[in-house]
Amino acid sequence: MDLFSHTWTALRAVVADLSDEDFGRPSGCTGWLVRDLVCHLIVDAQDVLITLATPSDREPTRDALTYWDISDTPPTGDDPLDALTVRLAAAYEDPHLLTFHLDDVGSAAGRAALLADPAGRVGTRDEILTVDDFLSTYVMEWTLHHLDLIACLPDAEQPPAAGLIRSREMLEQIAGSAFPSSFSDVDALLIGTGRRAPTEAEQAELSESAAQVPLYLG
Repeated sequence: MDLFSHTWTALRAVVADLSDEDFGRPSGCTGWLVRDLVCHLIVDAQDVLITLATPSDREPTRDALTYWDISDTPPTGDDPLDALTVRLAAAYEDPHLLTFHLDDVGSAAGRAALLADPAGRVGTRDEILTVDDFLSTYVMEWTLHHLDLIACLPDAEQPPAAGLIRSREMLEQIAGSAFPSSFSDVDALLIGTGRRAPTEAEQAELSESAAQVPLYLG
């Protein structure tokens, strides 16, 4: 629960510090500008609120690792929901409306997470998870999107170290193999999720470690 709050607070702080010009820069998400990604974060915050308000008495069907749908195909930005996000972000026009909406809904999502029972069960995407597992998935979501947000903002704050470490651990468990120890946590996440292509030297190390990457998480 603490790590969810820590990573979410750090991500929202970066958004709050964006200049108007920053919203028009590319993000690390294919086909999305920074403004599009911020709009997506609003939708994510709404998902947290909706899911935490959808209790279930059924047995969990997924956990923090099996929650993700893994694809061999990289995102193209042409998915209908991705295209909808772009149109919705453009409709805000003033970037300050985006930051206001994220702060409003995002703060509520953060409070809801703190009040939730970690052992409780909730429903999302026709699956059942414990609250703890559900919020753990968002530790990786927030961390990866933090990296996406600052992809073209070299002076922005990096994601919290604890979030990077935990996200790397989860991604390695999903991949079924550890990334080379020479990889920083940031590089492991970027390369492991296909956000950056490995160099020849990095690819050689990956081959030695038998890590199955990239993994496109959906």
